[in-house]
Amino acid sequence: MKNTYAIVDIETTGTDPKTDRIIQFGCVLVENGEIVSRFATDINPDQRISSQIQHLTGISNQRVAKAPYFEDVAVTIANFLSDTIFVAHNIYFDYTFLSNELVRCGLPELTSPGIDTVELAQIFMPTALSFRLKDLAEELAFSHKNPHQADSDAEVTAELLINLEKRIRQLPLITLEQIVKLADHMAFQTKDYLAEILADRKQQQETPSAEIEIIFGLALKKKTAPLYLENLYQRSYPRMKKNKEKLYGQKLSFRKEQGRLMNLVYDFFNSQEKADLIVEAATGIGKTLGYLLPMSYLATPENPLVVSTASLLLQEQMLNKDLPLLNELLEQQLQAVVMKSSRHYIDLARFYQTLQGEIGQKQYTFYQMAVLVWLTMTETGDFDELNMTRLNHTFWQEVGHLGLESLNPSNPFYAVDFLVQRNKKLQQSNLVITNHAFLAEESYRKTPQLPSSSYLIIDEAHHLSRTLTRISSHQLSVTAISKRYQQLLETNKILTWQNLVNHDQQISHLIEMLFDIYSELVADLTDLFPEMIRLTKDDIKVLSQDQFDQVSNYGQDLISRIQILYRDISIVTEKIAAYFQLHQASFGIEEQSDVHDFLALKEKLNSEGETFDQFVTFWEARYLHWLEEKSQRIAVEDLAAQVLPETRWYSRYQQILYLGGTLKITSDRRYFAKRWGIDADLKVIASPYDYSQQARLYVPNDSLDIQTASPERYGQYIAEIIGQVAAKEVRPILVLFTSHDILNRVYRYLRLPMLQENREILAQGSGGSREKLLKRFLLSEDAILLGADSFWEGIDLPGEILQVLIVTRLPFENPKRPLVKARNEYLTSLGVNSFYEEAIPHTILRLRQALGRLIRSEEDKGVMFLLDQRFIKASYGKRLQKALPKELPIINHSFADNLADAHDFLNSDKNSEK
Repeated sequence: MKNTYAIVDIETTGTDPKTDRIIQFGCVLVENGEIVSRFATDINPDQRISSQIQHLTGISNQRVAKAPYFEDVAVTIANFLSDTIFVAHNIYFDYTFLSNELVRCGLPELTSPGIDTVELAQIFMPTALSFRLKDLAEELAFSHKNPHQADSDAEVTAELLINLEKRIRQLPLITLEQIVKLADHMAFQTKDYLAEILADRKQQQETPSAEIEIIFGLALKKKTAPLYLENLYQRSYPRMKKNKEKLYGQKLSFRKEQGRLMNLVYDFFNSQEKADLIVEAATGIGKTLGYLLPMSYLATPENPLVVSTASLLLQEQMLNKDLPLLNELLEQQLQAVVMKSSRHYIDLARFYQTLQGEIGQKQYTFYQMAVLVWLTMTETGDFDELNMTRLNHTFWQEVGHLGLESLNPSNPFYAVDFLVQRNKKLQQSNLVITNHAFLAEESYRKTPQLPSSSYLIIDEAHHLSRTLTRISSHQLSVTAISKRYQQLLETNKILTWQNLVNHDQQISHLIEMLFDIYSELVADLTDLFPEMIRLTKDDIKVLSQDQFDQVSNYGQDLISRIQILYRDISIVTEKIAAYFQLHQASFGIEEQSDVHDFLALKEKLNSEGETFDQFVTFWEARYLHWLEEKSQRIAVEDLAAQVLPETRWYSRYQQILYLGGTLKITSDRRYFAKRWGIDADLKVIASPYDYSQQARLYVPNDSLDIQTASPERYGQYIAEIIGQVAAKEVRPILVLFTSHDILNRVYRYLRLPMLQENREILAQGSGGSREKLLKRFLLSEDAILLGADSFWEGIDLPGEILQVLIVTRLPFENPKRPLVKARNEYLTSLGVNSFYEEAIPHTILRLRQALGRLIRSEEDKGVMFLLDQRFIKASYGKRLQKALPKELPIINHSFADNLADAHDFLNSDKNSEK
């Protein structure tokens, strides 16, 4: 029987079906994958449409005044929907609201089967950045002229349904079968829809795809590790401008500063005169191509170029944007592999194991279904491809990779394991892309995962110090340890692991002993933590050696007992692991999953034991000890971790180049060299930008005194400023904060007013991941983005995307925060003025990064509002001003005058064209 799908969208005066009314109805009928009919009408709701809804939908009170009432069209709508399958993007709203309205008019409630395209998209488009209809339409290149109008939304939803069904029909049959088994929690009759497609496909003779392989019941995209093919003739590096232009052809334009960087990089790695070189090169000159191109003439799989970036986002940008562009020019291409922590990858055996249990809660099964689809698409198995992913969900913890050492070669998934495949690719790659955190963790790994080489480039190097210090922080949470123990008991892991040892009484006894020791450990840690807390005063409690020495005799006994218990755990788990290793070939796939769980516990316990030992024994001035009462966390951090020669990885690289846009941040050209403990020159490649013509920095002289204002008044003030700027400038606006609390306050103040003005407001922590927020900001013509932390840097918003930037206050760290205070005290003990040699440089770095958001090409134009008078009035203000480009105009007038001047400046080109 041929199905008719009625794709419905309604616009309403609000979200309450009891009091609100429909103002527009749109419906598109689809049969056999084609649109066959359309029906749409405005509806008079017999109540006022709020200004907020008018802005959102574009439907005014005047427009619906002459439209029919719902009572007039209810029968027509009911007849139009009869004998159809009801489809909507978020069916729960449209179906319920429409059904209530039909009943209100004396007609039967809706009984049509229903399908939700939101859920279908979440499963069958797992790599989509967003599942909003507008964003899906953008991603699929659908024409969507009038978002939030029922006729346009229904049309786009119909196109989406047709597209999704094509995807479903192209999936491997075994994948669709598994999805249907898991689909019990899907909305309305969405599962029945999938089951019907499955039944239809089973009746047809289908040829399996050559790009898919079936491994132990999982359909996977076939993966290949391409061989590195080296040209046999000697290539000559294009040093001269004319040679570079010849190489570029029509695909790239020559940039003087980029060309200078290329020659500098090539000469440094060829000379071998010095081990380290620091280079500052302005953001936007094409730094990545500036070092990748010359290195393509030097790097080989035997001696690869290793590049460390500041973030995972920059890793992906290099791999997916910069590298393909460069390889279009090169005869000898750069072949890259990305190296990041194993937790970013799926373990196929562990995922398979989740499919063997009973159907779980809704979100868990949705992740399972989406991963089944994703496995037919991905070559990397990297969770970062899944923009919906929140790795703190139980599902991702259960399927995350535990590392190569956890794998069993007899496992049927071993040959196609993503880390195994990555290692094969690593052997054939002359470019290794990693991030600072992964590089820093090399100091704590038993076996290095990055290759040693003659060439290491640390890009965005100004982040290196903070990353090294953060990675040096070792923590354990008593609450988490106790919770883990309870979970082991509840899941009866003792019996599970004993069943694996094949009645070996000695190993079985060791497993019992492990649980006994663990039980004592939890009890002793739980008793010790209050003893430690009593020694300190602050909320996050920094602990000095003098305070630690005052621990009670009972506390000292507990410390000794805990150290012994951790050593016993290490001995016992090592013996059990050795047994599992010896018998690994005899374990089935489910048993191997249980072994993985044991090995993960072993690594966790041993790591926590090392942390505890460090906490109670490392008392040199360089180590910072602190406690966090809420999570019962103890931590120790190495404040000297940024001294590079002391790291394990530094000596594995013959030469290291440190590159960034902000590495000369004070008059001391050796600032970073001294921090890193290296002998390195600083070379600066002059900026190509004319800041006198391209930018303005406005510091209102009537701004609020933020040091005396209450958080509530300060938040209101920032919201008022943003509102005035938004009213004057209908273009994207980025607002940078130093406090998440103030950011959230401002978001609450602005959300409704901006919605009423039909301005999208995006806020860090309230709208998804950083990448998702940036994507929505890039797609918008006038969005307002509120960001902190990572939004100060590393985001590429070129051209007219970003012309207005608001910096809410100077980005000083709060010196009263216990960890900051302790770090400053450590620097003081070394004879360092923490304010002028730590706080001021850090603030300069942040300000220059903020300015770098605006000007990233010679065509860019932008204004920055800095709402902090300390930049002008404080004794250190001149030092901050001198650190910015000397041509940058700094204007210190009233906010109203600044805003008017900014408007004229931004529109000066348009005015001159007229």
